[in-house]
Order: sequence, then C-alpha cells, then structure tokens
Amino acid sequence: MSVLYRLLTEDDTAAFCHKVSEALSKGWELHGDPVMTFDAARGVTRCGQAVTKKVAVDYTPDIKLGAQ
Repeated sequence: MSVLYRLLTEDDTAAFCHKVSEALSKGWELHGDPVMTFDAARGVTRCGQAVTKKVAVDYTPDIKLGAQ
C-alpha cells in the first residue's frame, strides 16, 4: 500500500473549488490547510490544497496521480 500526494493549485476562482471537489469525489483526502498567495506578476490570487490518497499499488514515479 502506498500513500500518494498531490498539490492542487489554481487561480482563486470556482475552477479551484471544482478541482478540489473532483479530487475528493475520487477518494483523495484533504491534507493540511489550504493556502493562498498573490501572484504580483499576473495580478491574481492563487490557491493551493494538498491532498493524499491510499492506493493498493507500490509507488513508482510513473504513476499518473490525476488518474488515481
């Protein structure tokens, strides 16, 4: 069994919430608090949320995290 980790990021729009919601609906779990930062070069706020998921396969760098 392995634990996979992903950091989901997106501009502070509904797209970020949908990205996190999709991961949760696929069995990923929230890991820690969400974060926000201002991207001065682009003039937008960016959000991030770490998620983890236990899977019944051995970890390899070839695993497509988004497909799990």
